Amino acid sequence: MDINKSRRSFLQKSLVAGAGLILIDPFSAHAMMRKSNMKFGLVTYQWGRDWDLPTLIANCEKAGFLGVELRTQHAHGVETSLSAGERSEVKKRFADSPVTCVGYGSNYEYHKVDQADVRKNIEGTKAYLKLCKDIGATGIKVKPNGIPKEVPKEKTIAQIAASLNEVGQYAADLGQVIRVEVHGSVSQEIPNMKAIFEQVTEKSVTMCWNCNDQDLNSPGLEANFNSVKKWFGDTVHIRELNVGEYPYQQLMNLFVEMNYKGWILLEARTKPEDRIAAMKEQLDVFNTMIGN
Repeated sequence: MDINKSRRSFLQKSLVAGAGLILIDPFSAHAMMRKSNMKFGLVTYQWGRDWDLPTLIANCEKAGFLGVELRTQHAHGVETSLSAGERSEVKKRFADSPVTCVGYGSNYEYHKVDQADVRKNIEGTKAYLKLCKDIGATGIKVKPNGIPKEVPKEKTIAQIAASLNEVGQYAADLGQVIRVEVHGSVSQEIPNMKAIFEQVTEKSVTMCWNCNDQDLNSPGLEANFNSVKKWFGDTVHIRELNVGEYPYQQLMNLFVEMNYKGWILLEARTKPEDRIAAMKEQLDVFNTMIGN
């Protein structure tokens, strides 16, 4: 009798759990474990814009969304005008729920020609970083919002990077992170975002992939993705996964392959009659894509 063969047969049979289940390949099992690292959440842009904070948290719970990025100037009213007591109340609301306050979605930008504007945006970023710390969030989303035509592109890229380094150092001192959304005319092109981050020295400054059509420019999604993925932070912005022609399945494959462990945050654009039902649908689509 071949003892080794018998032992292999026994081990194979012992791995079968329940009637009718096939033997699970160990490499497939490992891949399934990796797929569980991403978490799904909401950017309050559009679908959460008119919900006060208790409603926002409750609706995320109903939809199965585990996290939320609070957008500035929305009905939840989480702004720097909040008192210390009010900030503590926001922190407690999230602590008492399964929903994580991932961070804050600001409109601060550092590409302006007017240096007074740039300084104003830097100081505003710092104020909201303090708010993020006080409410239990972990960071703030900022963005370039273009490349002015009236100055050399290289000068603007250097200015954006220098600004990010300044706010990044401030964020690090608070235990926070800066999430730079891939955004803005010309600036959202991946080679330009890469050029910015090549001059960023602060580890607290990370890139937030934003699912723009420009991601597909030559040499294509995979090459563009790989060229900047070393700077990815803990947030990604997506639009509705089953709307439009963006190759979301390919994108999810790329994130699974790199064992991404961050938040996939829905920044919806459509106007469904039942937003909670629409949120549940998006979560189902996401889970299906990860399963694929």
